[in-house]
Amino acid sequence: MRVALAEDSVLLREGLVRLLQEADCEVVAAVGDGDSLVRAVREYRPDVAVLDVRMPPSYTDEGLRAALTVRAEAPGTAVLVLSQYVEGSYADDLLVSGGGVGYLLKDRVADLAELTDALDRVVAGGTVLDPTVVAQLFAARRPLPVQRLSPREREVLGLMAEGRTNAAIARKLVVTAKAVEKHVSSIFDKLDLPPSTDDHRRVLAVLTWLREAASDRTGAPVTGA
Repeated sequence: MRVALAEDSVLLREGLVRLLQEADCEVVAAVGDGDSLVRAVREYRPDVAVLDVRMPPSYTDEGLRAALTVRAEAPGTAVLVLSQYVEGSYADDLLVSGGGVGYLLKDRVADLAELTDALDRVVAGGTVLDPTVVAQLFAARRPLPVQRLSPREREVLGLMAEGRTNAAIARKLVVTAKAVEKHVSSIFDKLDLPPSTDDHRRVLAVLTWLREAASDRTGAPVTGA
């Protein structure tokens, strides 16, 4: 797996390079800002871009904007965004861009197995959302369509938001795969997500919940790009 990395802290960048190499990745570029990452992706076309949310010059959303540029210019390149803090609006914007994206807290990537699993899933076209982000956004939920879900359905949706497959959810909850399929189908029905050949309903279900959480924090509806 070929990786382009952006992290402004030299120490953290070098640590991530070594960790990625331990995960059998080829680091084709390791840079310190979002613009340099975009240029590296254009030149090397890596399998995945791994980048921090906050980078120079303003240390606000440079990483996010670089990630969205990568998704627009090189849709075949997966994106794994790392952050020191839970910033739900960033997760929402990232998921709007489609599959092959992930959002993890930096503390979690120290676990080599978890990092490898996240990289494998985003490169395969899946989505990965940090469980801490999932938990905090559920806590911020307001009484909109997601309230229609049962406690078990909300639990299933939370695991879907982490990028888990039905089989993985079944193992986590110690239920049958058929039970999970019924819960997922019920989630789609309650969130008014009919079958479609053009849309990915799992992503749309997660986005519905993320937008409600973000709307609850800001007082205004959140719309995708």
